[in-house]
Amino acid sequence: MTATVRVRRAVAADADAAGGVFLACWHRSYADLLPPQVQDRYDEASAVALWRRVLTAAPDGVLVADQAGHGVRGVVRFGADPNDARHGHVFSLYVHPDAQGLGLGRTLLDAAAGKLRAAGYATATLWVFAGNAAARAFYAAQGWTPDGGTRVEEAYGEPEVRLRRNLADTDGTCRRP
Repeated sequence: MTATVRVRRAVAADADAAGGVFLACWHRSYADLLPPQVQDRYDEASAVALWRRVLTAAPDGVLVADQAGHGVRGVVRFGADPNDARHGHVFSLYVHPDAQGLGLGRTLLDAAAGKLRAAGYATATLWVFAGNAAARAFYAAQGWTPDGGTRVEEAYGEPEVRLRRNLADTDGTCRRP
């Protein structure tokens, strides 16, 4: 990593910054992936409102990466898998396009995996757009592999694949099956 980064628990005051990171990813990173009508779902106000709701509902399950001189440049949301509470789940990981490639995503993902592991989860899942080759390669490099799950959420209309990772591969302290 080339810049000083601090990962910390998100607070309510981070909603604007998290919304900005999300919106930049939504419009720039997904520009060739999502149709315009899907990209148009979010503007600055709706992105900030989304992250205000997230931070109100699950403040313990959101971490941000502060990059020295730039503020919040990445955000990860995690918790129990909504389809199977025996597993942890990464709901979202966003790193501002201008900060991608600096290791912030890996740092946030590792921190979320550590929190899930500490909560007793042996495995975790996440969903990624099937057509997002860059994200899929990133997750594969972090040990996430397809487990055969697929879906198309009505709101986005794009195929997604479910990835899974063993969280006990580093310290073996997991307690859940």
